[in-house]
Amino acid sequence: MQNYENLYSKIYDKKNLVLAYKKARKGKTKKEYVIKFEKDIGKNLLKLHEELKTQTYKPKLLKTFILRDPKTRKISKSDFRDRIIHHALCNVIEPIFQKSFIYDSCANQKGKGNLFTVKRFELFKRKVTHNLQSSAFCFKADIKHYFQEVNHKLLLKIISRKIKDKKVILLITKILQNTAESEEERARDLVWTKQGGGYQNKPINSKGMPLGNLTSQFFANVYLNDLDYFIKQKLKSKFYLRYVDDFVILHKSKKQLQIWKNQIEIFLKQKLKLELHPDKSKIISLSRGVDFVGFRIFWKHKLIRKRSVIKMFVSIRRWIEKELSLEKIKEIFQGWNAHSKWSNTFKLRTKIFNLINS
Repeated sequence: MQNYENLYSKIYDKKNLVLAYKKARKGKTKKEYVIKFEKDIGKNLLKLHEELKTQTYKPKLLKTFILRDPKTRKISKSDFRDRIIHHALCNVIEPIFQKSFIYDSCANQKGKGNLFTVKRFELFKRKVTHNLQSSAFCFKADIKHYFQEVNHKLLLKIISRKIKDKKVILLITKILQNTAESEEERARDLVWTKQGGGYQNKPINSKGMPLGNLTSQFFANVYLNDLDYFIKQKLKSKFYLRYVDDFVILHKSKKQLQIWKNQIEIFLKQKLKLELHPDKSKIISLSRGVDFVGFRIFWKHKLIRKRSVIKMFVSIRRWIEKELSLEKIKEIFQGWNAHSKWSNTFKLRTKIFNLINS
């Protein structure tokens, strides 16, 4: 296995920072914080370059808000300058790890996504049922509180197998430990240490990654890569798909899936300090329909998840109440329509289209 050293200078390379800035601003050019950053873009990018080069970079406090869509989620947003750093880091280390990801790890990767995952599921379903001629089952799994439970020490150990540049590991550590939303919280995250003669971040024994960070999405795949190999190589499952912390295994034998479920639970607990969600992880017949990547996938048709429909109608209500502009609601519908058109929703999509354009 190749070990990568001397990567840190590539992260603070000026060309890489410019590329990272362009990625961070994509789709957000009208945001006030982007406009403010761009007023003195040369100076701001040079400052990031110098902070990284001298290892004095320190992330700013996170901004947190509650998102109800309709499921309630806590989203933590990094400052724009920190998002540039996240892109700069991922530009350099993501290609290294992507080489080792299995083909059916489907989230947050170029050329993959919901549609790719659904198509793979349909292919696996036809193979395991001999073109829908025989019955089969699906183990539909969900990892309990995944982003909150990712163990920093374990994640860094996994990353360090490939990345031997200590400066890169230190930068990743700073990003991982930036969970504070106030100066009081940040103060609690510091301890006195004789080494260095001052306050430093606590030793890496904490857990959790903020939802909303680019790095969190990437690290989520890195952390579960060992699970992918365990299922594919140790259990020798042919029909396995993972989308972030949701995964499915298809098999003709319900008994075999139960055996694998038990083995996966042990692996997750012992190796990754995670556990399956008891209510959302179950073995079901494919004929009953499987809830996966935003769709309810039945034997011969697909329905969009009810939650997605509710979310769209909540956005319409906000537009009617003038909380959203016509431009924004059309943008939301465009994204929703691109997703929902892969299910049996023609009448519903037509109804919403006519409502917005009436």
